[in-house]
Amino acid sequence: MLARMDAGKPVLAVALNAGKSYSGRPALSRVDNTTPICPDCGTREALDAIGMVAEEQEEIIVEIHKHM
Repeated sequence: MLARMDAGKPVLAVALNAGKSYSGRPALSRVDNTTPICPDCGTREALDAIGMVAEEQEEIIVEIHKHM
């Protein structure tokens, strides 16, 4: 982690799950509702919660990044 990750505040950090650096506002993990995670991991957790398979999750993440 490169900076302290407080939910709601922009940070420069390394995503614990994905292992990639990101900057922006972290999401809260759905696992414990307290752990800040990168936005992509937050999206993956949300899509996983509705039963979406990993391949479809990645397609959605790619589309999100195209429009950022």
